[in-house]
Amino acid sequence: MSEEVRPARDPGLQPERTRLAWRRTTLASTVASVLAVKAALHGGVSVFGVVTGALACGLWLAFLLIAHHRIRALAATPSPAALAPRHATAAVLCAVATAVCAAALVL
Repeated sequence: MSEEVRPARDPGLQPERTRLAWRRTTLASTVASVLAVKAALHGGVSVFGVVTGALACGLWLAFLLIAHHRIRALAATPSPAALAPRHATAAVLCAVATAVCAAALVL
């Protein structure tokens, strides 16, 4: 009986894929925020539209800050530490709230 030798896992691949996923999510959040602002200004300016568009932009900036912090952490070391639960929760809340703002402006 011979044992099958498996090649060692390359630890550099997973952080790279995760970094690219953060970039894609940041791009999607950017598009949602831009479309929210466009919807807010379409057909005239209203207080609701301006406040909701500004909120979407603020949420986008918060998500961008979290994503930038994580991307830098992933690039700094070959095996980065896990994402802190509070940062993960903040990223999810920012993404969901941005989508809610965009949906509120469209409807």
